[in-house]
Amino acid sequence: TYAGKPAEAPKADVYMKAKQEVPPPDTSSLSGKIAETMNSGGYTYLCIEKDSKKTWVAIPETKVSVGENISLPPGYEMVNFTSKTLNRTFEKIVFTTGPTSAHSAHGASDKMSAHGGSMGSKSADTSTTENIKVEKAASPNAYTVAEIFGKKSELDKKGVVVSGKVVKVSAGIMGKNWLHIQDGSGNAKDGNNDLVVTTQDIPKVGDTVTANGTLYKDKDFGSGYKYDVIIEEATIKK
Repeated sequence: TYAGKPAEAPKADVYMKAKQEVPPPDTSSLSGKIAETMNSGGYTYLCIEKDSKKTWVAIPETKVSVGENISLPPGYEMVNFTSKTLNRTFEKIVFTTGPTSAHSAHGASDKMSAHGGSMGSKSADTSTTENIKVEKAASPNAYTVAEIFGKKSELDKKGVVVSGKVVKVSAGIMGKNWLHIQDGSGNAKDGNNDLVVTTQDIPKVGDTVTANGTLYKDKDFGSGYKYDVIIEEATIKK
């Protein structure tokens, strides 16, 4: 089992509750002048002011300064979120992936790119010339990657186990790590060879792992991130 979990990241179920209860704010509400900022637990907390309205936002740690203008993509609003490292509770705060342009040279955008694209995006390049072959896990609810795609309707919201090689990692985005796993089953043409898994664990690209989590079909996170199949809240064992 992997250690080294992010110190500050809210649990995935908290994010999904926020998604269900509060729609993502529009982009305009996440732009303005930085009135206050602080770094803690791997995040940069910003108080953004626009038209006399102040909005607290959290992004992956990024170099910013008070007085700068900043523009951020839509995110997820959380109510009464407590930062343990700051020992502070925010009445409302929006978690998002980072500045859209101005700070990408030294901030969150580069951090996400280094891990292979934000949120384990379906458009991320996960092609490989390697001949991957990983045996199916020894568990009653174990499936190959291709089987998971083929049985997504009957397995929706059920626990599944899948083994595979990690081909891409996007770490610390929206409070979780996004993995792409392949086991050699399926094919890229049919789109059933690459499985996205979210977890608080953080393996390395090239690791052969077994993921145990809950399958969701047709999962829509907003902002263009929609997945035919995704495994959520998984524990990862090597």
